[in-house]
Amino acid sequence: MKDDVWKRDEIQSPCVKLCVVHPEERICVGCFRSIDEITAWSRMSHEARAAVMAELPARAPRLQKRRGGRSARLGN
Repeated sequence: MKDDVWKRDEIQSPCVKLCVVHPEERICVGCFRSIDEITAWSRMSHEARAAVMAELPARAPRLQKRRGGRSARLGN
């Protein structure tokens, strides 16, 4: 018997288990979702999940801004 019972036609969560909310951008640094999107995910419709998933790639650059760090201190 296959596990067909457990397979659903749902959009899976983009969670990568790196759950930290960026203090300025207010999105998760792992999956780029907002706290509201994360908490509502299990109750969202297929269409709502698809809409969030479509927006996530555009959010990634918001977290790649660097303020210097080691490279800036070394003059690189």
